[in-house]
Amino acid sequence: MESAEIRRRWLSFFEERGHTVVPSASLIADDPTLLLVPAGMVPFKPYFLGEVKPPFTRASSVQKCVRTPDIEEVGKTTRHGTFFQMCGNFSFGDYFKEGAIKLAWELLTTSVEHGGYGLDPEKLWITVYQEDDEAEQIWRDVVGVPAERIQRLGKKDNYWSMGVPGPCGPCSEINYDRGPDFGVEGGPAVNDERYVEIWNLVFMQYERGEGTSKEDFEILGDLPSKNIDTGLGLERLAMILQGVQNMYETDTLKVVIDKATQLTGVAYGKTHDSDVSLRVVADHMRTSVMLIGDGVTPGNEGRGYVLRRIMRRAVRNMRLLGATGPVVRDLVDVVIDTMGEQYPELVTDRKRIETVALAEEAAFLKALKGGTNILDTAVTETKAAGGTVLAGDKAFLLHDTWGFPIDLTLEMAAEQGLSVDEAGFRRLMQEQRERAKADAKAKKTGHADVTAYREIADTNGTTEFTGYTNTEGETTVVGLLVNGVPSPAATEGDDVEVVLDRTPFYAEGGGQLADQGRIRLHSGAVIEVRDVQQPVPGVSVHKGSVQVGEVTVGSTAYATIDIRRRRAIARAHSATHLTHQALRDALGPTAAQAGSENSPGRFRFDFGSPNAVPGTVLTDVEQKINEVLARELDVHAEVMSIDEAKRQGAIAEFGEKYGERVRVVTIGDFSKELCGGTHVHNTAQLGLVKLLGESSIGSGVRRVEALVGVDAYNFLAKEHTVVAQLQELVKGRSEELPEKISAMLGKLKDAEKEIEKFRAEKVLQAAAGLVSGAKDVRGVALVTGQVPDGTSADDLRRLVLDVRGRIPGDRPAVVALFTTANGRPLTVIATNEAARERGLKAGELVRTAAKTLGGGGGGKPDVAQGGGQNPQAIGDAIDAVERMVGETA
Repeated sequence: MESAEIRRRWLSFFEERGHTVVPSASLIADDPTLLLVPAGMVPFKPYFLGEVKPPFTRASSVQKCVRTPDIEEVGKTTRHGTFFQMCGNFSFGDYFKEGAIKLAWELLTTSVEHGGYGLDPEKLWITVYQEDDEAEQIWRDVVGVPAERIQRLGKKDNYWSMGVPGPCGPCSEINYDRGPDFGVEGGPAVNDERYVEIWNLVFMQYERGEGTSKEDFEILGDLPSKNIDTGLGLERLAMILQGVQNMYETDTLKVVIDKATQLTGVAYGKTHDSDVSLRVVADHMRTSVMLIGDGVTPGNEGRGYVLRRIMRRAVRNMRLLGATGPVVRDLVDVVIDTMGEQYPELVTDRKRIETVALAEEAAFLKALKGGTNILDTAVTETKAAGGTVLAGDKAFLLHDTWGFPIDLTLEMAAEQGLSVDEAGFRRLMQEQRERAKADAKAKKTGHADVTAYREIADTNGTTEFTGYTNTEGETTVVGLLVNGVPSPAATEGDDVEVVLDRTPFYAEGGGQLADQGRIRLHSGAVIEVRDVQQPVPGVSVHKGSVQVGEVTVGSTAYATIDIRRRRAIARAHSATHLTHQALRDALGPTAAQAGSENSPGRFRFDFGSPNAVPGTVLTDVEQKINEVLARELDVHAEVMSIDEAKRQGAIAEFGEKYGERVRVVTIGDFSKELCGGTHVHNTAQLGLVKLLGESSIGSGVRRVEALVGVDAYNFLAKEHTVVAQLQELVKGRSEELPEKISAMLGKLKDAEKEIEKFRAEKVLQAAAGLVSGAKDVRGVALVTGQVPDGTSADDLRRLVLDVRGRIPGDRPAVVALFTTANGRPLTVIATNEAARERGLKAGELVRTAAKTLGGGGGGKPDVAQGGGQNPQAIGDAIDAVERMVGETA
């Protein structure tokens, strides 16, 4: 039975038994504590935690999942994989243990002819929690499983919780006996390789408290509503139904291995090492396609780093197998062909997925060539110095400059017999992050405790948003936090977070910035609102400060937004939709939205593209947008089912989570997108859109920035003023400016070349004098000195090599010259072959000199360069070089 049929039967079985079929959520987790969805129950987590009331009592899904903690083990064993599909059925206060157990047994043991999986009941073993008498009784007396095939296990194996206070409960696992070829008998308690777990039934019936480990926590009592969460690993069931040894031989992975074998000529089963590489390729390429399909793009942070890491491991393993050219297109295509039946969007989106994957492969192959040379040099130097640990700064250089994931550096270093200073690497990475990123986490309450917001939602329900049609209105204060703590009242000067029962304020989301404005209480108190967020779905939290009077929970009020700001943001948001469509028209569907920000009078729009967008194309896009404005197209929004929106061709943003009902914004006959934001009523209201340019913000992702309305006009007015000034300066018309300025720059460049040539000749004139001043140090001709400040590194290097060339080759020679450039000391040191035979290496001499200068450096044994922070230490550095020459020679 193929994987697609296993999936179809699962969903069909539960739908026929009253379950709502829930499509797989995106792999991009809608949870601030997760990068990617690692389990089938994650999309249902808000229901289990009581954050949101479930819209159904029974549900079923086949959820895409990715786990990467054991990525290094992928391929080495046949049990570890990064992507898998988790089949689940869920009950929210409906059926419980007996219902879940009977459904599982029915589906597994019903014949294939009658819609089941046709497993032999005699090969199924059951485990239950050691104290769960009820579950054992149901399995034995209701279902009829013999007592000898039911085993009790402890909390470690058969008790579930999220690891934090919340719902928990015992679980029961269904295991399949694969026979004596896979080990000794005795059931899953003895051998989990032979008795492989295929289905886990979690009985959520208790609430747990704090604890110190997975097994040590307090049970606080029963949950008010008992729930069911089950998970069956599709790949494991496929392994059994297809009669293969392991998951890599199932239909959706074996075809990828076969393609890798075809591309490399290395047969599966030939050697252990080649089998490991083939399994890595199959697993990682399938995961990469699924991640890109859900909108993840390669990067150096977060989920983008996960994708980059696994893609580059796959490409490198293809190189280890003997591939010499690009291979990703063929591998991506075979994954899409085999997974497309289950996920048709992969087929529809094939071109975009290929574009992103090919761009990452090209970037990595280029990086691999340069980075491998750097790594080989670092390994050689480490071994020559008697070391066994590659320095953390080398690993950081490979990561920062060449895009080597640390895991790749670890693997390649280990192949050379070295470990890596991971702690040093992590420290440098952290320092870089702290320098680079602004602290934006607090703005959205990120990982902060959101219990207070949940309690407000439980008591008062969600916030009704009236802002699509109203910019002001009556409301009531239903929740209040002062300095992050729930409070019944707040007074003048307090920073507050206010929850209203209904609000015209738009909470930041979908790329649109939040509204600002004022909340005036009928008591006379006034709150200035600076920001609005939704830390809990459906609850709008107004952040601001009390300007006048006292604010109390339960007070009636009148909320008014800053209408000028709202209109400016609405213009930017509508312009973003137009830009998106115009870019797709120009570049194709690969120009899918990857992010945006709509602020007053300006916006930025991120989209997929492997290459820079030519200026001529950007000009055409801008013209098309402004032509649409002139057509005065109406803009309207409509709420419909997600299926209807798809049928109408509405564009959805990758990574966004949509419900069954969605809001579709249509701009005439030009654009149709799923969107919850605010917009203009007619394109004529935008006035003007000016694209400022585009740039790269990551591998395969570009960013356009633009101005809208009055801001665009002001920009063009300033541009016109600048052009007029330039016309006056060069005495030419506007259309002559490019040619005239280009000619002026050409003359300036020629003059700079002449100056550089003169400076270099002047520096080299000093060579003869330096040679005549060489000092004899134990038979070594040592030339040291400080050349004029401002000498460039290239000129200093040329001078050093020229001086070395003037000394007879049979006489050991060391040339060490210094200068100061931009206030910092610089040194270049060279040795000839005779000096190197006496143990004098330029790289070691430079490190000694640079250390004295308060810096660092390195290079090859014949020539090396370094620098520092302290120009006053140049004399001491010269002395240090002389001492080292005397001690070594």
